[in-house]
Amino acid sequence: MTARIERVVTEGAVDIDGTEHKVENNTWIVGDDEEVIVIDPARDAERILEQVGEREVLAVICTHGLPDHVGAAIEVAARDEAVVAMHPKDKPLWRRTWPDTWPDIELEDEGVFAVADVELEVMTTPGVTLGGISLYCEELDAVFTGKTLLADGPGRIAGEYPALADQLSTIGGRLFTLRHSTRVLPAHGEEAVIGDLEPQFDAWLSGSLTRGAAEAEDEGPLKDGTRAAGIRLNLDRD
Repeated sequence: MTARIERVVTEGAVDIDGTEHKVENNTWIVGDDEEVIVIDPARDAERILEQVGEREVLAVICTHGLPDHVGAAIEVAARDEAVVAMHPKDKPLWRRTWPDTWPDIELEDEGVFAVADVELEVMTTPGVTLGGISLYCEELDAVFTGKTLLADGPGRIAGEYPALADQLSTIGGRLFTLRHSTRVLPAHGEEAVIGDLEPQFDAWLSGSLTRGAAEAEDEGPLKDGTRAAGIRLNLDRD
């Protein structure tokens, strides 16, 4: 097997209540020496494409539509005329960043993307956004979880869980059924493995995530870069 995983960390400044904070985002590149797929191209297309180098970008896949994670999608895809893929339920969020374009492909559960000698399987994992997805690569023993699951637990938006019941359901029913050795590669922060996170699930179900008021971070990179963007999700569920 020649396919490998690379991470590009991009950052940007956001203003929250008159104070400037640094926000860091992960962009993941999967492929070999000839071709790649780019996952969650955030902010800095030049830096991402520098890491890609001369390799062909086959596709840009967005695990969700929040603006700090799709900000470089069009430019990264345009270089090699690659397709952009996103779940249709996150199209309204996409249009807040790219009002004059639409993604080329609508992601569906169990859809598959091939790159180099591996496949990426689409897993619908809503919660933070209605159209959140994860990408599982069995050959590389890794799952790209977007904002659904971070190294310190379920991801949030603006310090809150928009639909925690849905999020926990998809984490328990989909992500925690993967092998314990599976690497969890999120949209923010460092990686983890399923085996380290799964034992915490019962505590999450019992309310540990929402017990007490969340304290805002005063320094360092924000794990949630959307707070300053004024994003408000429609939380109505059918």
